[in-house]
Amino acid sequence: MITCWTPQDVLKAVKEKDVSFIQFWFTDVLGMQKIFSISPSELEEGMAEGMGFDGSSIEGFCRIEESDMLAIPDPTTFQLIPWRPSDRPVARMICDIYNPDGTPYAGDPRYVLKRMLDKVKDKGYTFNVGPELEFFYFAGEKSTEYLDRGGYFDGLPVDRATDLRRQTIFALQDMGIRVEYSHHEVAPSQHEIDLRFDEALTMADKVMTYRTAVKEIARQNGVYATFMPKPVFGENGSGMHTHQSLFQESNNAFFDGNDKYHLSALCKHYIAGLMKHAPEITAICNQWVNSYKRLVPGYEAPVYVSWARRNRSAMIRVPMYKPGKEKATRIEFRSPDPACNPYLAFAVMLAAGLAGIEKKYKLPDPVEEDIYEMDEKARLRAGIVSLPGSLHEAIHLIESSSLVKETLGEHIFEKFIENKKLEWDRFRTHVSKFEIDRYLPML
Repeated sequence: MITCWTPQDVLKAVKEKDVSFIQFWFTDVLGMQKIFSISPSELEEGMAEGMGFDGSSIEGFCRIEESDMLAIPDPTTFQLIPWRPSDRPVARMICDIYNPDGTPYAGDPRYVLKRMLDKVKDKGYTFNVGPELEFFYFAGEKSTEYLDRGGYFDGLPVDRATDLRRQTIFALQDMGIRVEYSHHEVAPSQHEIDLRFDEALTMADKVMTYRTAVKEIARQNGVYATFMPKPVFGENGSGMHTHQSLFQESNNAFFDGNDKYHLSALCKHYIAGLMKHAPEITAICNQWVNSYKRLVPGYEAPVYVSWARRNRSAMIRVPMYKPGKEKATRIEFRSPDPACNPYLAFAVMLAAGLAGIEKKYKLPDPVEEDIYEMDEKARLRAGIVSLPGSLHEAIHLIESSSLVKETLGEHIFEKFIENKKLEWDRFRTHVSKFEIDRYLPML
């Protein structure tokens, strides 16, 4: 791990470590990581003035007549890439995107999250998140052949990816990313590596690094890692349960020792905001056609808008309070999946929670019974509504959301919806194997 705070720190580290190339990383609107490399001789100027690139070739960025963009690296994100050869090391820096006139680019997802964090900072809070990203290892990228038939918390000899996770954790630690624990998940060949919570912008950067590290170390070991939400029919999909809290300096603003749930009024309003706006932010937190194959009853993914303490069928869970662990008080938002854009996802989660705080939304009672076992009438009596059941439904809800539009800004809002409509149109006009197998013999 290398700690840098200024451009001078970076230049010193590059010289001392004999770095051969510096990769500039940034993210497009869909959360796909973009990378280009520069040599050390260009680094000082690149940090001071930015490196130009054609923004019209990046998904969701600008039109061809507005194509000039600048990538300016954040010196605090400088780290050596541990999966590259150590004899001539390669480093990476995460970039903010700017217009040629030096103003922040409205189409940069990192800028969207920065704006929201500035808003919450003005209110005196820090937004912390701790995502749990699940993923699958397969034998190759063109099949879903399992590496193992293990289940939840299985170990050797059943879990065949112990060394893969171990190598990945070491790589993350080398890059300054703190890992809490790892384990085999419920589905065959499904795994999870959990990161220690952090401030939201730092964590979004870590999520992008995490996904790259998992996939690259798998590739180097001859297997394929995927964050696809539901790659296998009949098995649990992969989620990104996101723990979140607001702090005022060192005090957890979500904790109240006098409340029967140990939750502050602010936290209850936050949960209520997340519940009220969950359907309209689902397109951001679950942005792919495949995301909605996961959000179905029976596979541990939340489908219904509700909250609880013990009930894992609820969309929001509040982990039980442990005496002396006030700082650990948090909520767990269980519907997002690990293929989302973390910058946009964290931004809309925070926006929904802040709306609840600002407008003092009332929190309904928790639902501790298994919602999957309730019939439709019982759910209606309890006031439980469903998350959208398809990308098409999610697009319809996000289009009319003033909260999402204000959070993302008009540029990303329009570009995101335009892309998702195109994806849905391609999906609905595609003739699938299911249709051929079912209908061709009988029609």
